[in-house]
Amino acid sequence: MKPIESNTPPTPELAHYAALDARMVTAVKGTDLLATVSWPAQAQAEFLDARARGVRQYPNIQYPRQQHAAIRAELDAIVAHTDPAHPLGDYIARTCQSWRIVTELFEALGTAEITEHSIRLFGRPGDRLPGDGPTNIEAARHFIAIADEIDRELGTAQLPENIPAEALQVELQARLDAFFSRHKIKVLLDPNLISKAAAGPTRIRLRTNAAFSDYDRQQLLEHEAFVHSLTALNGREQPWLKSFARSSPRVTATQEGLATFAEQITGAIDIARMKRISLRILAIDMALHGADFLDVFEFFVDSGQTDIESFTSAQRVFRGAPLTGGSAFTKDTVYLHGLLSVHTFFRWALRHGKLSLCRLLFAGKMALQDVLRFEPLFEQGFIAPPLYLPPWVQRANGLAGMLAFSLFANRIRLDHVDAGDLVLGM
Repeated sequence: MKPIESNTPPTPELAHYAALDARMVTAVKGTDLLATVSWPAQAQAEFLDARARGVRQYPNIQYPRQQHAAIRAELDAIVAHTDPAHPLGDYIARTCQSWRIVTELFEALGTAEITEHSIRLFGRPGDRLPGDGPTNIEAARHFIAIADEIDRELGTAQLPENIPAEALQVELQARLDAFFSRHKIKVLLDPNLISKAAAGPTRIRLRTNAAFSDYDRQQLLEHEAFVHSLTALNGREQPWLKSFARSSPRVTATQEGLATFAEQITGAIDIARMKRISLRILAIDMALHGADFLDVFEFFVDSGQTDIESFTSAQRVFRGAPLTGGSAFTKDTVYLHGLLSVHTFFRWALRHGKLSLCRLLFAGKMALQDVLRFEPLFEQGFIAPPLYLPPWVQRANGLAGMLAFSLFANRIRLDHVDAGDLVLGM
């Protein structure tokens, strides 16, 4: 499959949408949702210092007033030139709408109105999972209960965090240099990070003086580097659709689901991480029902997290939102929802003989529905195939084998199985 060369004009219709796509990228240049709502590292230090002295106080977070009417006007003008019946018209219109909501969220920073915009972008904890399944909350409680049961039964301890950030920086840099043959991703140390790590298209930051476990190391590779950075770099290689390099809010669930699925299928995820993800969903639900920042912080402490981990987890819930309860930034609801959606999509693709779509999903930042509608555009070469693929996707036979087993095993109803049915032999 050879893409149309960038100096070879596509059809007038495709050229029209390529121009609209470029216009959309220009309109939202510099618009970064997570960077805008993130808290300074100083907030954590001040809060924990006060707590150590027995003082209960909210972190002091200030958000600047913002006005983005001009961006919305430009996005609306772009949408006016799209045809929703065309795959690219639908894609551009949906993407413009998600960016439009982001501008409304920016203007509501620090107020209760942020919740409405966040829910429009990322959903809420009570939403149902694919296939009319359970809710995100029910799934979260399921994983937490299993994690707690395993801990009680086996006394499992979290892997030691004995890898210094400096050593991990060197190791990751070598791995990434060997893998990304045509691009450079820098691994940097950052003393101002609240989280232990953060990733972008061309850099991965590690918090200075942090320590990491072996699971942390594998998760950074599979989740951050081989999905988030990889899809951004592949998006930059697209000859016509430059928005594929930008992570618009509407693709967040697919991106995080794909990254978490990568952890799962490579064995890089453990039950403790599933519990952490699940606890965030319950915490968001608590905040929406009135819990304030201090309540949510104590919820994480009571769930076994350290003070530093609890602050990091709680601030994720209240990014951009008032700390007094009733409001929340709901992005972390997408992890379980996205994971199960992507897992379902991969199994669906195998069953319908479309496993190639799973590879095309890495060609840039897309939602699951996009890759389905873009299949003819890939075949025409208008959208280029991915330059890079994660190692586990490159091993297509192994991936198919795991999915085939999953498809069949899911037909076994555990509620109909007695322990005696599992005895083999005489």
